[in-house]
Amino acid sequence: MSDLLEHAVTPPQHADGECTGDPGETPATPAVPARPKPGWLSSVQSLAVTVVIAVFVITFLVQAFQIPSESMENTLLIGDYLLVDKVHYGHGGRWGEILPYAPIKRQEIIVFRYPVHPQQHFVKRVIGLPGDHIRLVEGRVLVNGVAAQEKYVIHTKGDYDHFRDDFPLTDIPNADTEPRWWEEMRKLVRNGELIVPPHHYFVLGDNRARSLDSRYWGCVPQENIIGRPLLIYWSVRAPAAAEGSSARDGKLSTFLYGVTHLLQDTRWDRTFRIVR
Repeated sequence: MSDLLEHAVTPPQHADGECTGDPGETPATPAVPARPKPGWLSSVQSLAVTVVIAVFVITFLVQAFQIPSESMENTLLIGDYLLVDKVHYGHGGRWGEILPYAPIKRQEIIVFRYPVHPQQHFVKRVIGLPGDHIRLVEGRVLVNGVAAQEKYVIHTKGDYDHFRDDFPLTDIPNADTEPRWWEEMRKLVRNGELIVPPHHYFVLGDNRARSLDSRYWGCVPQENIIGRPLLIYWSVRAPAAAEGSSARDGKLSTFLYGVTHLLQDTRWDRTFRIVR
């Protein structure tokens, strides 16, 4: 068989190069060389391009975050997974001269680096802009002497805290107050109102009685702001702790529980909900 194939491809020739085959025969079709299979180098290049694109998106455009606490209930719940727009505010103001960006407004929700420990990320609602006069009276917020309309806020009835609900107070600090902020805050208070410093923002959690926010650790510097939440792309109820699990296998038990109860614990009504 190999001889026949070879003969069909290379018919006999005279010395001068003229073919000597039968004139009536159909000329043989030249064999098409097989394409080389993609090697490991090509796979590595494709992977590198994917990684570069992913890093660019996460660094400059959109990033995923998870809500770990109850401070923003009922707007954001524990177990909500967010996509955060990092371009909307010009990436913390650093892209202001390159890309058009929107100014930060009161009552917008922002994601930022925690001023006390910048490696941590917090999400709160903006209450005061630079230069605003902020005051709380029995838990109600006044901005520049006008009561803020806050339909999103949760107030716990019967749970009153003098420092938290009548902010700012300069006589006795709360046990949760950062010492640095306590000293700085007293310099910013005029006539019972806190004046938000330039390039800073005063933020509070929607669940006022369960939120450690600007009342306790200070205003958010503009450069710490990462962006604003776009939507909740997934929401899941906090898994119940596995009975009898030790500290050593607790994470594994939680993971296995999440996998086996994924469908029933997902909050489908919150999936792809726009954050406001």
